Amino acid sequence: MSSSTAIGIDIGGTGIKGAVVDLSTGALLSPRVKLPTPKGGRPQDIIETTRQLLATVSSGTSDLPIGVCFPAVVKHGHTMSAANVSDKWIGLAAERLFEKGLGVPIHFVNDADAAGYAESQFGAARDVDGVVLLTTLGTGIGTALINDGELVPNTELGHLEIDGVDYETRAAFSAKERDNLSWEKWAARLQKYYSRLEALFTPDLFIVGGGVSKHHEDFLPLLHLDTRIIPAVHRNNAGILGAAALAVKYAPVTA
Repeated sequence: MSSSTAIGIDIGGTGIKGAVVDLSTGALLSPRVKLPTPKGGRPQDIIETTRQLLATVSSGTSDLPIGVCFPAVVKHGHTMSAANVSDKWIGLAAERLFEKGLGVPIHFVNDADAAGYAESQFGAARDVDGVVLLTTLGTGIGTALINDGELVPNTELGHLEIDGVDYETRAAFSAKERDNLSWEKWAARLQKYYSRLEALFTPDLFIVGGGVSKHHEDFLPLLHLDTRIIPAVHRNNAGILGAAALAVKYAPVTA
């Protein structure tokens, strides 16, 4: 049976946050709880902090589907990479460990995929047909590929090689800050990146997320693309919304 309410938990390198989500509207039905990510980002420490957060978020509710998003490639419940957390996550059966530590079943997903799915359900990509590419510009570049509302997971297109380098090292927001670039000079790097994505995927829409997207008027108008490019609607809550929505989408069917 499908649920219209679920819990979303977003695990990041600096904070772990979660809330109860109304999946008919994308509204939060509980206060958003945020706890610091434990120093070192080790698996058992993160699972324990997530358990504490879940106990607070789920107070007064029971049996809600739970989605957890995480900064890693997620393959069959295993974390195949690690961004801003301990290398001990690489190759780990993370979904099973979380379920054991939390004592409940969960759905486990990559954080950029969760953000992209949130935009397809509740944000800038809602009711958009065809291929939508979400990019989050932050420490690196996260990506999510949506086709006719369906998520194609683990695209990792921030790591495209352009000019002989992993191009997120040139075009992420952290590169703008590191190299003290003006909006115009950063936009020139973004132009090269989005033009390559455009050539490879011929998308119908680009969506730009990450904290810098609140400054979209400073750089998006500087890009010259055939594809429409717009800011994300959901930033701070995108992972929570997407994780919750995917938990319901992929919840096991019970008789």
